[in-house]
Amino acid sequence: MTQIPGVDEPLEVMPSGAPGTGSVARDAAINSAGNIASRLLGLVREAVIAGSFGASGATSAFDAVSAVPKMVYELLVGGMLSSALVPVLSEYTTPQQEQERDHVLSVLFTLWAVVLIVVVLLLEIGAPWIAPALVGGFDPELLATTTLLIRLIVPSILIYGLSGILQAFHYARKRFAYPALGAPAHNLGVIVAVLLLATRLGVPALSLAIVIAALTQLAVQLPGLGGVRLRPSLDWRHPVIRRLLVLYAPVVLSIVVQNVGVIIDRNLASRTIAEAITYMNKATFLIQLPLGPVSMAISLAVLPTLSQLDAARDDTRFKATLARGLRLVLAVIIPAGVGLAVLGRPIIELIYEHGAYTAGDTAQTVRALQLYLIGLPFAAIDLPLVFSFYAQKDTVRPVLVGIATVLLYLLVAPTLAFALNWGFYGLVAANSVQLTAHAFIMLWLFRRRYGGLAGLGVGTMALKALAGSAPVALLAGGSYLVLRGLPLAGFLGEAIRVGVPILLGGGGYVLAARWLGMAELEELWTAIRRKLIAR
Repeated sequence: MTQIPGVDEPLEVMPSGAPGTGSVARDAAINSAGNIASRLLGLVREAVIAGSFGASGATSAFDAVSAVPKMVYELLVGGMLSSALVPVLSEYTTPQQEQERDHVLSVLFTLWAVVLIVVVLLLEIGAPWIAPALVGGFDPELLATTTLLIRLIVPSILIYGLSGILQAFHYARKRFAYPALGAPAHNLGVIVAVLLLATRLGVPALSLAIVIAALTQLAVQLPGLGGVRLRPSLDWRHPVIRRLLVLYAPVVLSIVVQNVGVIIDRNLASRTIAEAITYMNKATFLIQLPLGPVSMAISLAVLPTLSQLDAARDDTRFKATLARGLRLVLAVIIPAGVGLAVLGRPIIELIYEHGAYTAGDTAQTVRALQLYLIGLPFAAIDLPLVFSFYAQKDTVRPVLVGIATVLLYLLVAPTLAFALNWGFYGLVAANSVQLTAHAFIMLWLFRRRYGGLAGLGVGTMALKALAGSAPVALLAGGSYLVLRGLPLAGFLGEAIRVGVPILLGGGGYVLAARWLGMAELEELWTAIRRKLIAR
């Protein structure tokens, strides 16, 4: 769940000229700043967990179990957030609509609380049957551990669900500051809980840490409800509930299929090596480092604008706004991917290889990361494309594409993992195939509907970003090789070996971007500076 900061002024559909050209870069910059803060704390979180528990069957059990709250949240709230909640709540923009808006929020909180409580109780009861579905390849002792971890973690679903509705309310109002605090607070909650509970409870401390973190995430968003009057209401016949369900109905099928894919993925991984799920999760975390601050932040920044442009039937500005978002994504995600490819091993050593996490664990994680990187740029551009269909109140096409690519994964993954004997690396490679296919299909569908994005600079930006990434590889890789030969010991030495190449590579990209005329990066940096000065 990505949290983003934002601005206080209402979004306006500009009557002439470019459609919010400054606002997209500004909002994306604000969103990215919040995500970066979260990711920095996320690095600390991952280091604390890896150092405390290492990689084992028990950590793989937790990594599998941690998907349960995510899957349920996406099914009942998260998938609805971008596809239905934000577009619908965005319509309550005037002071005259505040009373009705408050009633709608009261209904949403009440109905979803009831549903989520029932779901939590069912999962508590069904934990012994859920565990083998998730990790059927584990031995009985690990299955018992998995069952315990499920029962400890599922109460977080109720908290995440209520937090998600509140988050959608803030996004719809384009007041992102409160949600921005959520992800950092969540990571901080995990860190503190693990440090306090790890030695006393062992791996079960991780499940309890998630519950504590969910509470902190909700708590920091509650002040944003100031002035909103909420009252318990089971008005399930309210027209907005029907609209939400109609918009969301197609998405449910997609999420169900995706969740089935996740379950099968975990089950397949449990049949390779016991530590496989942990290695995959550690590599996925590094992939998510650029995706959250870049792709998700930009997608959420343009979603309200796209929703209003679609309502105004302004196809020209709709395409221009989406293209601007895609250019921003490509300008950042491509050099980030190159940097991870060059510095993946030292970054993994710096974050994970402490305490219980060994050099052998690092080697496995590096190989998984390299395969995940193949799908990174496609995953990055895919999200804005999906959100552009949500803005059009079209949830059917993204759903069908999601189902098709999950089926593709379920065909490719067992073939690579077991028929070709790639083990869990085959599952990782299949994931990159799935992400790539999804992005290409979404581009094709958008082209059929709008005639594509030709002439809007998206392809040109991709080429410029690739060319500008050459200094990233040369400066980052070369400086790392030099520093590796120097007698730099301890954590500080490792940090220098990683930090200096990142700074040099990033500096080289900035210079190359200016030389290549990549104006989007300059606008993004200007927006960040203005926000920092304003604070």
